[in-house]
Amino acid sequence: MVINVSFVDAFQDGSSVVVGVYSDGELSAGAKKIDSDGEIAKIAGKIAFSGKLFETASFVSANEKRQYVLLVGLGEHDKVFSNYELQKLGAEIYSCASKFENCILAIGDEDVKGEKSETQAMIAFGALLKSWNFDKYKSKKDKKIKLSELKCIVSDVSAAEKNFTAYKNLAKAIFLTREVVAEPANVIYPESLASKSLELFKVGVDVEILDEYKMRNLGMNALLGVAQGSAHEPKMVILRWNGSKNPSDAPIAFVGKGVTFDSGGISIKPSDHMEDMRHDMAGAGAVLGLLKAIALNKLPINVVGVMPLVENMPSGTAQRPGDIVKSMSGQTIEVLNTDAEGRLILADALWYTQDKYKPKAIIDLATLTGAIVVALGHEFAGLFSNSDILAEKIEGAAKNTGEKVWRLPMTEHFDKGIDSDVADMQNCAKPGIRAGSITAAQFLKRFVNGTPWAHIDIAGVEVSSGKTFICSNGATGFGVQLLYNFLSNLGTDDAFDANS
Repeated sequence: MVINVSFVDAFQDGSSVVVGVYSDGELSAGAKKIDSDGEIAKIAGKIAFSGKLFETASFVSANEKRQYVLLVGLGEHDKVFSNYELQKLGAEIYSCASKFENCILAIGDEDVKGEKSETQAMIAFGALLKSWNFDKYKSKKDKKIKLSELKCIVSDVSAAEKNFTAYKNLAKAIFLTREVVAEPANVIYPESLASKSLELFKVGVDVEILDEYKMRNLGMNALLGVAQGSAHEPKMVILRWNGSKNPSDAPIAFVGKGVTFDSGGISIKPSDHMEDMRHDMAGAGAVLGLLKAIALNKLPINVVGVMPLVENMPSGTAQRPGDIVKSMSGQTIEVLNTDAEGRLILADALWYTQDKYKPKAIIDLATLTGAIVVALGHEFAGLFSNSDILAEKIEGAAKNTGEKVWRLPMTEHFDKGIDSDVADMQNCAKPGIRAGSITAAQFLKRFVNGTPWAHIDIAGVEVSSGKTFICSNGATGFGVQLLYNFLSNLGTDDAFDANS
């Protein structure tokens, strides 16, 4: 269940209320309008509420017109909030207000200075994102969560509702990504995820699904080699949104790794936490959610999303270490480790994308390497690119949304580390090279054929067990808001280089 966000023009008696307090102890303008009897200011002073940013405290009101009062710290009067901070403020509000049966937000644009004039919408958006919870398989739901609707006091209800529609649509798309990433591998597998993608027909996205026969005819042997140990047939989903006024405009392309379960294959993983490998399709899930967001909000741009979907399993038909496969590009790959499978399916998907659609740029998302978690932990995704302009645009979107990326280097030294003695390349680096995330990116770069390209390694950020992301524990939906923001801020004449 997620909360419903609605808008009202005045406080409604009998509700709980959320009000802001600055770090000097002064109530915000919205709070003062509610506090006609002085109770809120009196209690805030009595408990020495500091007003420190994101601090919260609640109390039962003695005023019969109010149930609970939730105090939220807004920091300094002149603080300018980033969009991410506003969302985080909303998330903190939801976390504390979820125990209330009804709640009204009395913090608005007059109380908080944001980068734009949509501060209250961003706060409500953060609360909405935080309210999502994957509990569909629990027979007993969390009875502590009572809040079903957050009402926001605004001066113009109609304008607020219209303004919030885009954020609500973006939230729906993020929830789709979280849902498919959170589902177990007996529910989400290549065929079922491909079927799920057909739902985007309803919002105007063209959906094409390539089966094993079509992929074999295209020469996608790198992808098919990963899938050959599984009872589930591989699929490749192509999602197309033609929103530009000029249909012939070259699209921006997104490719998402879709390993619906990764056992490691013959190079089998340790059993500890192998269950988490159901999340190894988070890149594909992000592409699916992104296309839904683009379509719901009708972005005026042409976009292609490509989702290569496989399951990596050990069996008598599974790919072996030492096998050599010929990719769609014609380049041959020596498979040293069957657990380095994501780059194999992306190799064919990237080549197919650049060859067929001639995009302005390709961005791929993949839970590709454990090494990126060693380097960046669970707060940053790794960013690699052959285009400084493209990388800078993605970094700008990361600052806007709080979905953080950190760019890592790519050099000839690491590229040579994946050369093979018996094939054109090998799927993992030679001993002593290390830098597993970089060598994986160097591998992918060989399949973009000079197209401006960025690779985002989202291993470590696709799920969360803490407060790093605005979500409940579990799937984050990382990448949807980041790339939606990236697209929203592109100009019609923006072009990208491929400078390395």
